[in-house]
Amino acid sequence: EWIRSEVLKAAGPRRIALVAPTLHDARAVMLEGVSGLLGLDWPAGLRPHHEPSRRQLRWPNGVLAQVFSADEPDSLRGPQFHLAWCDEIGRWKKGEQVWDMLMMGLRLGENPRVLATTTPAPVPLIRRLLNDPAVWRSHATTAHNAANLGPGFFSAMQARYGGTRLGRQELDGEFIDDAEDGLFRRARIERARLRKDQVPELQRIVVAVDPPASAAAAGSCCGIVVAGRDQAGRFYVLEDASRANARPLAWARAAMDALRAHEADRIVAEVNQGGDMVEELLRQITPDAPFQAVRATRGKQVRAEPVAALYEQGRVHHVGAMPELEDQLVDFERLIAAGKSPDRADALVWAITALMRPHPEPRIRSL
Repeated sequence: EWIRSEVLKAAGPRRIALVAPTLHDARAVMLEGVSGLLGLDWPAGLRPHHEPSRRQLRWPNGVLAQVFSADEPDSLRGPQFHLAWCDEIGRWKKGEQVWDMLMMGLRLGENPRVLATTTPAPVPLIRRLLNDPAVWRSHATTAHNAANLGPGFFSAMQARYGGTRLGRQELDGEFIDDAEDGLFRRARIERARLRKDQVPELQRIVVAVDPPASAAAAGSCCGIVVAGRDQAGRFYVLEDASRANARPLAWARAAMDALRAHEADRIVAEVNQGGDMVEELLRQITPDAPFQAVRATRGKQVRAEPVAALYEQGRVHHVGAMPELEDQLVDFERLIAAGKSPDRADALVWAITALMRPHPEPRIRSL
């Protein structure tokens, strides 16, 4: 529609670049697709004439659009344009090279502009554009377009992929940029993800609490994570019950609710920040709450390394999707370096660490 509006208001000859990952993509999506230029509703006398052999569209008012493949950066060397539409730049194999060549030729008229449409893949070109203050960013999700999709399509996709990396990227249009050398890798989490009905009987379950340093701090969050271990020594992250911007009694109630809901063996809580306050809060709600205090004697990253090793071995399974927790895991080192607390990830580390320790007591779920 942007190209259509620019063509309709053109007062004279204009040159437009249409750049797709491949020539096939350009024809199938940008030209002949459901929302392609050839399928739009053009006024009488202003329909474009397609010349496939010359890779061109011509309009009667003098506008010319040329089609380019991002596989051929040198094809953009020489031509010049008023406007450009670049589609699926996240799939361009030579992204930055193609973009730079296009920018060299975007030099006609008083206000040359480019529109880039894409799924936000974590590639160098997209990172570069998102960090460029001259780039205006627009965002839309698949839900915004649900009225134009087949009945049941969106709900089926949401049920299957909602909350996963693929769903957040493809359905929600979210830019997910992972550290390539981080302790925790999103791909490992995705590969080991399970549904609730795939979880075996668990020998032990704990609720780990990482209390906020200050309840008054803006954006403070109490990390609350439920995890279990089976007889084979595999670990299952069952719920992220963390509470952001909650008063102490509120997050203490959330921890006790998680304990009861999962019939957990005990609550494990870090007491470096709150000392006896954490246990006192929990016992206000349930006087006989099974509680274990843990104290951090090593840095966050050192504590996390044995847990990360279990992920690397494929021995930790996330049951369902937990986007905020998983974002903190893959950004663990970056958050620490920025002086931010990965509270949810910290709680997960405490939970898995507690489950790694020998625990001879028999587990009785219910009578």
